Amino acid sequence: MALDTNLKICTRCIYDERVPSITFDENGVCNYCHQIDGLIEEYGTGKEKGEKKINDIIGKIKKKGKGKKYDCIVGVSGGTDSSYMVYWAIQKGLRPLAVHYDNTWNTAIASENIRKVLQHWNLDLYTHVIDNKESDDIFKSFFKAGVAEIEAATDLALAEVMYRAAAKYKVKYVLEGHSFITEGITPLGKNYFDGKYIKKIHQYFGSRKMKSYPLMTFWQFMKWILFYRIKKIRPFWYINYSKEEAQEFLKKECGWKYYGGHHLENRMTAFYHQVYNPRKFNADLRNNTLAALVRLNKISREEAWKRYNEPINIEPEFIEYFKKRLELTDKEFEDKMTESPKFWWEFPTYKKRFEKLKPLFYFLAKANLVPMSFYLKYTSKR
Repeated sequence: MALDTNLKICTRCIYDERVPSITFDENGVCNYCHQIDGLIEEYGTGKEKGEKKINDIIGKIKKKGKGKKYDCIVGVSGGTDSSYMVYWAIQKGLRPLAVHYDNTWNTAIASENIRKVLQHWNLDLYTHVIDNKESDDIFKSFFKAGVAEIEAATDLALAEVMYRAAAKYKVKYVLEGHSFITEGITPLGKNYFDGKYIKKIHQYFGSRKMKSYPLMTFWQFMKWILFYRIKKIRPFWYINYSKEEAQEFLKKECGWKYYGGHHLENRMTAFYHQVYNPRKFNADLRNNTLAALVRLNKISREEAWKRYNEPINIEPEFIEYFKKRLELTDKEFEDKMTESPKFWWEFPTYKKRFEKLKPLFYFLAKANLVPMSFYLKYTSKR
């Protein structure tokens, strides 16, 4: 059924013509739906093929971890996926070390969720806490630069901290709680970041030295994957995973609490999704999750499109908290929010290098040394 709009919309999900790098086939189905289909076929997601693959990987993890205190790393944020990943690893007989990067913007609910989950399953926690003033300076530099990736420093830092923990404890496997089935994959050209980009933005617009931030440079990245041979596994890419069922299980099992929406367990992430990206860049990433729900037949296209076009609910005083924490005047905030956006390709990055090394990264993705989503997004030309 066609949706009531003048925009061209995928006939299978709700991605529309405004999504970067989107194309439609003769039936009106977008390339991102086809990308998801390809990944399901490759990984055997939710099928016997997928179960066999992940069980083989579990066997390798146990073999490599024999005689060690931990046999894998699990990143935790207090959110649904990472919390359930802890349980999944435990019930598969693995011995994970939980790793957390604290950017000092966690909500109280997220912090409590981490405590409850780890206490319930008796797991150790490895945490890297950045200096809060330095963290704020990095976030502020991205806001001043006017680029979309205001929270990119957090994602890269967590990846680096997980690698560091794995190297310290001689662990060869990192488990990530990401599901392309329930979340989709961020469209090509959106939300790009790497160590060079973060370093340069901070150099150009920051005022403090980068001391406690765990920066992952290109060569640091290559060291982890080629010298240490640390593999990244996303188990939810192989199995039948339901975010809603995971939430209900966690609530009953250990008193875990929901934080109000996808990616809202961290205040900076919430600012990016609820305020910054929609208002400054006219981009609403709710369509990633809603499109995924439509593909799963959990909601109709009509319902998803309706939700996508509803106003974003922002808690009172949230923007004031952001301004106060980053020491921005009302005028400074409004000037930057209304200023013409800048984009990641206007600043130095490693992107061209990743593109040139595309064959290498395909091999590394097939060997689980980098996520397949990294290969698809980072090595493709813009």
